[in-house]
Amino acid sequence: MLHIINKSPLSNGALDSCLRVAESGEILLIEDAVYAATKGSALEGKMKEAMDKLKVLVLLPDLEARGLADRIIEGVATVDYGGFVDLVASNKNCQSWL
Repeated sequence: MLHIINKSPLSNGALDSCLRVAESGEILLIEDAVYAATKGSALEGKMKEAMDKLKVLVLLPDLEARGLADRIIEGVATVDYGGFVDLVASNKNCQSWL
C-alpha cells in the first residue's frame, strides 16, 4: 500500500496517524510533509524508526522548492513526478492521509 502525506507534520497529525497504523508498504511525503524527512527535524528519530518497516520516499521537486534537497535523512528515497505516477500505478491501494 502507498500512503501519501501532504501536510506539515508540525501543524497536522496525518503523519503520526499514518505511522501508528501502517505496518508495511511505502510512505510518500509531498508538499509540506517533506519537512519530516529532513536531518535535524523534530521528527528525524521517528522517521528513522519508521524506515525499519516502511519505505519512505519524498517528492524531490517539493524538497527543492523548499530548499531542503541537501538535508534529506539518509535512507529516504526521492522520486520525481514520473516516479510518483509509477508508485501509484504499482500499488494496488493508495491512501491519502488528510
